[in-house]
Amino acid sequence: MFKYPFSFREDPKHEINGSLELDNPLPSPQGTQGSALFRTGRIQLESGPALELVLYHNQATSEFIYLHKNPLDRTLLDLVGLPAEALAGKKSVILPGQLCMGSRRAKLIGGAIDDLFTAPILQEVLTTRKQHNIAIFPIAREGLKYGVAEAIFQTRGYYCDEVLLDAHHVFDSSVPVYNRKVELGIFKDKDLDPVQHENITAAFIADSIASGLVMKEVISHIRKRFDHTEHVEVISPLATIRGLCRLASANTIGRSIIRVHVFETLLNALPPDYYYSAHFSEPEIHIRPDLEKDYRTWWGRDGQGNEIAATACAGYGWSEVFYSPRKQVEMINGELRSRHNLTIADIVLRNNPN
Repeated sequence: MFKYPFSFREDPKHEINGSLELDNPLPSPQGTQGSALFRTGRIQLESGPALELVLYHNQATSEFIYLHKNPLDRTLLDLVGLPAEALAGKKSVILPGQLCMGSRRAKLIGGAIDDLFTAPILQEVLTTRKQHNIAIFPIAREGLKYGVAEAIFQTRGYYCDEVLLDAHHVFDSSVPVYNRKVELGIFKDKDLDPVQHENITAAFIADSIASGLVMKEVISHIRKRFDHTEHVEVISPLATIRGLCRLASANTIGRSIIRVHVFETLLNALPPDYYYSAHFSEPEIHIRPDLEKDYRTWWGRDGQGNEIAATACAGYGWSEVFYSPRKQVEMINGELRSRHNLTIADIVLRNNPN
């Protein structure tokens, strides 16, 4: 087991201490020759219960989190700000997961989640229940793109109820540190009769986790409305240690089990960067340290010798990247310019010289 201790302050009066504990990776049944792996772990706070984690590696998750070979795509190059002649003569280009955007991103995540549901832990949740015991809660906007219901249907043939949640931040100056609170709208569970509520013993929630504010409120709501729920399984391609600490603090003994399923590795949203959450550099936090090494090499260093991967956010717009690829590139460039005096086009070009 690998143990990574952490300590940070949400505000001057509130210190959080704990550790990330990760077990050795194991082969997943759908993989061949170790190509697909999963890894159990937990967030353990200094005082309080642990939060169970499962991390996954397969071809799709690695392309999403690290690097992938992309056929030369003129429309994508235009978004990135590269003229057509910039990569003349090349048939493909190596790009980071941050530039997998829009519909292509949704398709990649959907394929990755299909594989997650063939792994032993989620298979056990499904095979010990019938379809009327499971409800799926995609959170608008990002969670709508994951295809969790489709993955469960593909794996088990189940037709499960979906309850669409509109959970988002709104400004509130009375809230310390964040200056915002969570508003939660529910589009469908009012249509379920009391028997359906009583039947639900496993809830699948779909959304990435940055601060954890939204996810904590969603889980609290589900526990109240579906009080027979035994398992809360959170499908979260991107998740930060900081956000997971907030879920761990809400994970009380004797209630439904919360477990979070993440692609490849956890992200560093500890102060001072918070939402601009990059990969941790420690090799042991990655199922495949070699992929992280290649990823850091691709980003390289700026003119002052600073490692760009240390600040290259893996999430950036989080949900924006699905709905506005151009805005995603603008956000990437804004951070790269302010921190490193570079653009994403500069980095793509220096990795693909003519």
